[in-house]
Amino acid sequence: MSHAETNERHMTSVFERYLTLWVALCIVGGILLGKVAPDLAKTLDGMAIFVNDAPVVSIPIAICLFFMMYPIMVKIDFAEVVKAGKSGKPVFLTLFLNWAIKPFTMYGIALFFLGTVFYNLIGPEAVDLVKMPFGLDLPVGAAHGAGTVVMQNGMKMLQIPLWRSYLAGCILLGIAPCTAMVLVWGYLSRGNDGLTLVMVAVNSLTMLVLYGVLGGYLLGVGQLPVPWQALLLSIAIYVALPLVAGFASRKLIIKSKGEKWFKEKFLHFLTPITIIALLTTLVLLFSFKGEVIVANPLTILYIAVPLFIQTIFIFALGYAAAKILGLTYDMAAPAAMIGASNHFEVAIATAVMLFGLSSGAALATVVGVLIEVPVMLMLVKFCLNTQGWFKTR
Repeated sequence: MSHAETNERHMTSVFERYLTLWVALCIVGGILLGKVAPDLAKTLDGMAIFVNDAPVVSIPIAICLFFMMYPIMVKIDFAEVVKAGKSGKPVFLTLFLNWAIKPFTMYGIALFFLGTVFYNLIGPEAVDLVKMPFGLDLPVGAAHGAGTVVMQNGMKMLQIPLWRSYLAGCILLGIAPCTAMVLVWGYLSRGNDGLTLVMVAVNSLTMLVLYGVLGGYLLGVGQLPVPWQALLLSIAIYVALPLVAGFASRKLIIKSKGEKWFKEKFLHFLTPITIIALLTTLVLLFSFKGEVIVANPLTILYIAVPLFIQTIFIFALGYAAAKILGLTYDMAAPAAMIGASNHFEVAIATAVMLFGLSSGAALATVVGVLIEVPVMLMLVKFCLNTQGWFKTR
C-alpha cells in the first residue's frame, strides 16, 4: 500500500460525512414543522431568561449551544496553549487573519452586496422586527440606529431594514473564527492536528476578549447598535461556560479514568453530540423562518453570495501568506482553514440572543452553516492538490 493511501483521511462519523445532507433535511423539516405547529418555535423562544422584562437568553437555544460547544472545549489541552508561542508564525498568522482582517472584510463585502447589489431585490421597504437591545427602554416611535421602536403583540420591538438585519448576521459570522469543524477540515487536509488544536484553543481564548469588542463596534457602524453588556453576556454563556466546564471535566475525567479512556471512550461518545445539537437548533430556526424562505427562496442566495466570497478570499489570503512566510504544508493548511471557516454555533446563538429567533440576522447565520460544509470540503480538496506548493519538514 502506498504512502498516499495510508495517509488518506476520511470523516469517521456519519454526521460529519453527510453534514450538508443533514443541514438540508433540517431546513425541510423545520419548514414543515413551522407549517404543522406554527406556535412551537414561538413558544420555545418565549422560554427565556428575562432582564428588565426583555428576553435576553433563550433557554432552549442556550442548552443546544452548550452541547455544541462543550465537546469542542473539552478537547483543548491548555498545557499546549502555553506552548503555542513556540509555533510562532502559524499562530500569529491565524490570529492576524481572524481578528485584524476577517471582521472588516466581512463587513465590507456584506455591506456591498446586501446594501447595494441586492438592495432592490431584497426590497427597500422590506423590514424586520428584532428584539429591543438589552437594557434599552425607548418609547414607541423613537429612532434607534437605523430602526424605529414599534409595539408588536404587546412587546416593544425594533423595526429595522431587512437587509441590515442580514448584515448583522454576516457581521456575527465574520467575527467568529471556527473552533469546531476546523478540526475536521485540518484533519482531512492532512494538516498538523496538534497545531490545529493549539490554534483553536488560542482563538477560543482570544474570542473571550475580542468578540464583544468587535461585535459591538461593527454592529454600531452598521447602524445596528447593541449594548456591550449583551455581547459580553453571550460570550459568557456560549463560550466561557462550556470552556470552563470543558477544562474542569477534562481534568477530573483524566484524573479518575486515565488519558487513554478519555481519548478513546469519552471523546468518541461525544463526537456526534455537537452536530446533533446544531441540527436541533436549525430545526427550531427554520420552523420559524420557513414562510419567509418559501415566499422568497432567493433570500438564501442573497446572503450566501457575500459569505461565499468572504470564505474564498480569506482562505486565499491565508494560504498565500503561509507560502510567503515559508510554512510547511501541514501548518499552512489549518492556518488558512481556521480563518476561512466560521464559528457558526456562537454566531447563531448571539444572533438569536441579540435579535431574536425570528430575525433576519439569525437566518443569515444559518445560511453560513448551509454553505460552509460544501465550500470547506472544496477547499480541503484544493489543499490536497496543492501540497507541492509548500516545503516539507
